Amino acid sequence: MSRYTGLVRRWGHTRWFPAITRRFVPLDRFVTRISKGRWSAIGPHGLPSLLITTVGRRSGQPRTSPLLYARDGDAYVVAGSNWGQGHQPAWTANLLASPQATISVDGESIPVTATLATGAERDRLWESMTRVWPAYDTYRQRAAGRDIRVFRLTPAG
Repeated sequence: MSRYTGLVRRWGHTRWFPAITRRFVPLDRFVTRISKGRWSAIGPHGLPSLLITTVGRRSGQPRTSPLLYARDGDAYVVAGSNWGQGHQPAWTANLLASPQATISVDGESIPVTATLATGAERDRLWESMTRVWPAYDTYRQRAAGRDIRVFRLTPAG
């Protein structure tokens, strides 16, 4: 982790950090894609990040989103926090409609199958996500009763 990771983790709990940072997501997608995962416009500041590409449930077009992740064995775990906003992020609805996706981690493209975590498994995976980014608990409080979706992304094959 970088020397700034602790500072960024503290900022994650503020209201201004997510409000400002989410505006840079399109730039982050671009920088991460052209650098093959070596750089990011908004992070990850020592935090594990990936790009997930889903198929738009309405458009049928590929949709890419940068996300933090935790590991669970060979699988990757991601949370649809949407920065604590009151609505689900579109990529989570895309995965529910079509669980096949591709992730890019450290420049490597990996086909995955997504499974929505529920019950005790969700609780366990949520804990692993909050170890990576403690602000997820803050985002859950701000989400006004919305259940933040947690997915386990299992590499295909």
